[in-house]
Amino acid sequence: MALTAGIVGLPNVGKSTLFNAITKAGAEAANYPFCTIDPNVGIVEVPDERLDKLTELVDPKKTVPTAFEFTDIAGIVEGASKGEGLGNKFLSHIREVDAICQVVRCFADDNITHVTGKVDPISDIEVINLELVLADMESIEKRIARAAKLVKQKDKDAVAEEPVLMKLREAFENGDLARSIEFTEDELRIAKGLNLLTLKPMLYVANVSEDEIADADNNEYVQKVREFAAKDNADVIVICAKIEEEMAELEDEEKEMFLEELGIKESGLDQLVKASYNLLGLATYFTAGVQEVRAWTFKKGMKAPQCAGVIHSDFERGFIRAETVAYDELVETGSMAAAKEAGKVRQEGKEYIVKDGDVMLFRFNV
Repeated sequence: MALTAGIVGLPNVGKSTLFNAITKAGAEAANYPFCTIDPNVGIVEVPDERLDKLTELVDPKKTVPTAFEFTDIAGIVEGASKGEGLGNKFLSHIREVDAICQVVRCFADDNITHVTGKVDPISDIEVINLELVLADMESIEKRIARAAKLVKQKDKDAVAEEPVLMKLREAFENGDLARSIEFTEDELRIAKGLNLLTLKPMLYVANVSEDEIADADNNEYVQKVREFAAKDNADVIVICAKIEEEMAELEDEEKEMFLEELGIKESGLDQLVKASYNLLGLATYFTAGVQEVRAWTFKKGMKAPQCAGVIHSDFERGFIRAETVAYDELVETGSMAAAKEAGKVRQEGKEYIVKDGDVMLFRFNV
């Protein structure tokens, strides 16, 4: 699945440090604005305990986790929509991603310059969101002018699009994001076709200091971000990018010990990856055989042939049926053979909507 979550934020909030941690890619994270000029793209494994359990049950020759892309996009500054900083280049990079992870600085450190001179996470969020709104407004104004001409020619698509454009313009004039607008189903379909920055789902990532990660809920900046995000119907993940970058170099056992010492159950990165995966509307199904146990990413709502096509286009083209068992039922019975004996393995056809955790074997003929 070629879906991407983009990491955005003002300069020096911890974006590149975070990206280094997730991908171990070593993107430059210097202490000055615009050190990241071209977007860095990294493939991130999705942590999933179910894959470990299936590996125990099947004992395959290899195990392959599923993954998706994170893109580290250089810092946006006030005026980006008018070309300030590296402006429109960065906005075009954001336009290419499917979901946005906005990193917000929630720590004070005199050694790390803040682009506005003070730590104020809500102001930072508002700067970025406003730049996205302004960029969308510019895009919409061009569409309105085009649609007006076509409406006069009785163009059906333009007639349907024009009221949606006017609704968007009104929202943008009030500083509102496109995703805050109540659309009908048809209106939403039209709006999605406009590739708007502010219609993309958003996740806020509160970056705190090493001293505060174990008790982040008492961080006043984090509290403010949570309050803001609640109004935006968005989730907040709290991390310490510096710690995560250090942990990225450790082996799994060392990492567990480190987390225990910090008093944390799950790393911020694991939380971020899972939350981003969910933000993109993704789910996981598994294939499990002696050669390979593997997790596969699919978009929620996809039917069995489409999911088969995730493996190979021939699987979708020649799809016959899918032998399917729910992960929990497979674990409960202890093996695929036992699951079949217990009647837990189902034969599903072309209309079957695949569920997260399904263990599948596709039958096809081409």
